[in-house]
Amino acid sequence: MTTLLLTLLLTLSQSLAPGARPLPPPLVVARWWDPPPTPYAAGHRGVDLAAPAGARIRAVGPGRVHFAGPVAGRGVLSLTLPGGLRTTYEPVRPLVTEGEEVSTGQVVAVLTEGTHCGGPCLHWGLLSGTAYLNPLTLLPRPTPRLLPNQP
Repeated sequence: MTTLLLTLLLTLSQSLAPGARPLPPPLVVARWWDPPPTPYAAGHRGVDLAAPAGARIRAVGPGRVHFAGPVAGRGVLSLTLPGGLRTTYEPVRPLVTEGEEVSTGQVVAVLTEGTHCGGPCLHWGLLSGTAYLNPLTLLPRPTPRLLPNQP
């Protein structure tokens, strides 16, 4: 039973961590994820990553383009990942079309000017159904390294 549970947890964690960053490192968080206390309350349903307009946006995992187009005057891209998670990117100029398959790390959009942040930024979101999640949980985990003993 323990082996089955560990295998299930490992498989689930691998499907939740696609392994690519939407922007090249270092990622600079301009505004952190701040989920609302209730579905209709104020909150920040994603993270804002500082980046210059024109930055190339990459798919954080393999999937299919759910939506690519304008919403309320700004470009939005939404990708459905394996397991049904959906990532969103805005304001962008999508380079892919609805229904298209994408691979991890593929350039899928270009960051455009927007008014969401004080400066240029990518608003990056993550949904499971209608529930917003912290998209930073999709980032690859650092590999721990042991340092040699120091005298």
